[in-house]
Amino acid sequence: MNVAIKQSNSRRFFSREFVIAYVVGFAFLSACFVPGLRWFEQVVTFHPVRYHEAEARRPDGATDVWLRTTDGVRLHAWFFRNDKQAPRPTVIYFHGNGGNITNVGWVGESLAARDLDALLLDYRGYGRSEGSAEGEEGIYRDADAAYDFLLARGVTPESIVLYGQSLGTTAAVDVAARRRCGALIVESGLSSASDMASATLPWLPRQLHFLTRNRFESARK
Repeated sequence: MNVAIKQSNSRRFFSREFVIAYVVGFAFLSACFVPGLRWFEQVVTFHPVRYHEAEARRPDGATDVWLRTTDGVRLHAWFFRNDKQAPRPTVIYFHGNGGNITNVGWVGESLAARDLDALLLDYRGYGRSEGSAEGEEGIYRDADAAYDFLLARGVTPESIVLYGQSLGTTAAVDVAARRRCGALIVESGLSSASDMASATLPWLPRQLHFLTRNRFESARK
């Protein structure tokens, strides 16, 4: 009698309705997990701050310049150019994932004080730049626009110094991996998005990192 009851309960547990409910529930959770993971990735990766005219001060020696990316986004930058005629390096400074160039104007002033030219770029969605920060491909296009801006003004590739800080290191490394430059400076960089995820999201199995949108494979490059 007890054996029959157990067999009946077992059949009920593995009934067709239960299996269907389990599959539907799993599919629903999976469908929610991926968008949720990518939303969290977006929030953690990019912290753009728009430019506030009343609060911002253009650094001494800086000129407002506008760049156009290959996908048509208009970007804002500050260009520090010395009056000296002797050839000198020109630094492209790629800031981190938060704020905008108004937070790092002092970097341009410091470089200019050392007789270096400097270009401080705001990525799409940051400061006065158009567009929105959505992924690494956009950041790389922005970095290329800064590089091409200098070439169009007669700066030779060997005179360009790519200087990245934090998120900006991914832009600097990507350009350096594809195009000639005189030097590369990496400050507080990340080896890859997967390595960063392992540090910030230890509960997420590494086998699931492929679900994220960005790769930022700087070490491989």
